[in-house]
Amino acid sequence: MELTIILIIILAIYSLLILQLVFGFDKVKTFTVDEKTPKTAFTIIVPFRNEEKNLPRLLESFSNLDYPHELIEIIMVDDFSKDQSERVYINWRMQNNDIDTTLLENLKLTDSPKKDAISRALPIAKNDWIITTDADCEVKKNWLKTIDNYIQNHNVEMIASSVIYKTKNNWFHHFQQLDMMSLQGTTIGSFGIGKPFMCNGANFIYTKKLFHELDGFNGNDKISSGDDVFLLQKAVAKCPEKVHYLKNNQATVKTKPENDLFTFFMQRVRWAAKTTGYKSTYAQFLAIVVFMMNLILIIGLWFVVCRCLDYKILLAVFLTKYLIDFFMINKANTFFMKNRIILPLASSFIYPFYAVAVGIYSLVGKFYWKGRVYRK
Repeated sequence: MELTIILIIILAIYSLLILQLVFGFDKVKTFTVDEKTPKTAFTIIVPFRNEEKNLPRLLESFSNLDYPHELIEIIMVDDFSKDQSERVYINWRMQNNDIDTTLLENLKLTDSPKKDAISRALPIAKNDWIITTDADCEVKKNWLKTIDNYIQNHNVEMIASSVIYKTKNNWFHHFQQLDMMSLQGTTIGSFGIGKPFMCNGANFIYTKKLFHELDGFNGNDKISSGDDVFLLQKAVAKCPEKVHYLKNNQATVKTKPENDLFTFFMQRVRWAAKTTGYKSTYAQFLAIVVFMMNLILIIGLWFVVCRCLDYKILLAVFLTKYLIDFFMINKANTFFMKNRIILPLASSFIYPFYAVAVGIYSLVGKFYWKGRVYRK
């Protein structure tokens, strides 16, 4: 009886929080680009390490940008690559000398190479508007034009926008896309309800002036990840009215899903490890509730196996969560992918085990990324 009550209470809180985010998703209006002449000068910062296979796609997408090249500066920061990444960049630069580009070597100043790379590039950035993205991404032709138009139409100093996967037709990639849709839906929903706490550093825009006013990454430079969310949360605390979400598919960046389970797990652990550093009470509460919702389903399954809980109760809770999750994921998928999605029961059954494993390991374990070992 006690477990049944706990199940119902956690499910009720979880459902209210997720439905609130679904409501918030619609409150963030899709931005419509008008015919203003581009005028914002951008510095794009790309940290990279051992990305010789991915850089050609990113650099090619930069070449195809429909934006005045005199308003673009690109700073590539090499984080001690051991492959031919630098050669790939040099070859591209020789063919695209009309774009202002610089290659820097990273400096190890903290336990966070990506924060080091951004901090290394910022002092020499010629433009006030900074965009960070990743080496395994691709940007759309109208990416900068859409961001510029938003800046011209709003009094803003920081903009978060979307990142989705460019997937192949297999279950593992599909599972990652569902997970990403959940994250994107949560991000947009949190902006819609006035409690933004998430963003993605692969598509993150802010002014150099604001970065310095926030004292950059100082205060969280001991945490290996979080070059995006901690800066966002600082900005929200200081000037929430100047922190916006740009909801427009032309501003979306595409990235690659992982192809093996270990790398995928380590990536998610790296993402989860920063949640304990959140300053937002709402974000902390949401993370705890989501974790507890998944954990209680696993505990409930064990009780069913031990015949201490009626399976019909657990099934009802599971199906209710499934429906709530569908609302969120379908909302995001309909916007980004332009089609409705069927949330597979198999993925929903696996997800609690995945989420709990990632959550626990991120608190107690070390993770591997780009050939390095990190501790929380």
